[in-house]
Amino acid sequence: MRQGARNLITDVPGVLVGQAEDLDLRSGVSVVTSDAPFVASVDVMGGGPGTREVALLDPRRTVQAVDAIVLSGGSAFGLDAAGGVMAGLRAAGRGFPVGDVRVPIVPSAIVFDLLNGGVKDWAQSPYPALGLAAWEARGAAFSLGAYGAGCGATAGAYQGGVGSASAVLEDGVTVGALAIVNPLGAVCDEAGHFFAAPFELGAEFGGLGPVRAFDAGAEPKGPARPMQNTTLVVVATDMTLDKTGCRRLAEVAQDGLARAIWPCHTALDGDIVFALSTARREAQDPVADSLRLGHGAAACVARAVARAVYLASAHEGGAPSWRDRHG
Repeated sequence: MRQGARNLITDVPGVLVGQAEDLDLRSGVSVVTSDAPFVASVDVMGGGPGTREVALLDPRRTVQAVDAIVLSGGSAFGLDAAGGVMAGLRAAGRGFPVGDVRVPIVPSAIVFDLLNGGVKDWAQSPYPALGLAAWEARGAAFSLGAYGAGCGATAGAYQGGVGSASAVLEDGVTVGALAIVNPLGAVCDEAGHFFAAPFELGAEFGGLGPVRAFDAGAEPKGPARPMQNTTLVVVATDMTLDKTGCRRLAEVAQDGLARAIWPCHTALDGDIVFALSTARREAQDPVADSLRLGHGAAACVARAVARAVYLASAHEGGAPSWRDRHG
């Protein structure tokens, strides 16, 4: 397994990411899309998710492909961001055909960032415009750290953000992950070493090595920010998968959160993993290839979580960045 060329989810052929943020609002939107509809499914493990159109991703549902996946700040208000993305898709002639009209299919999920010090007294929701701006900014390159839906995120005691990582497997399959990191749990020990360190490729988040100042017998402290936490993930691959295969990939990729965040999947987090396939490469051995793909996806998720916090810069008056404390 090796890093993709950019070490971003957009190393998966066909995947594009767009982001937009408002620094005064301290919130934003991230969009994962492609030039053509893609197969996708989802796994929800957090106790407090906020979603829109996610039911369509169940393999039992009729719709077989979606046009974009939207991740947003703003808690339930941020679900409005999907409307802006739908407007962009509609203008591009995209969407599920129903008679002579097309309805863009845009599953969405949100993180809570309403108490981070940003200006939140809007008269009209800013999220549709942020969603459209993120859609229009789509491309292969995008910024990591306090951008997009991760602009106002907090990861334990640190500034959170958006992270991404990719891997090319031995069989040539590419897998990548994008994470919006806003968890209740911690991502590193007191010395700043990341729990995801065993999965690091190169020095993508500092090359510090395994955790050193961690008491495995310690119990989590009471929630400092109840009902304000969530980590959102999109995993993508070019291996051809149907909706059932994407659902299974999303389930396995949740392991990456458990490797990178302690604790995760709590009743106070809304942890969600979406998985998508751009169907550019057929599996040669469906069983063995799926095994390798699942391992690669979970590793990419763990790496993306660490990269989000490692690369984030702090907002004035907000949570400190990892670099503020560990340099």
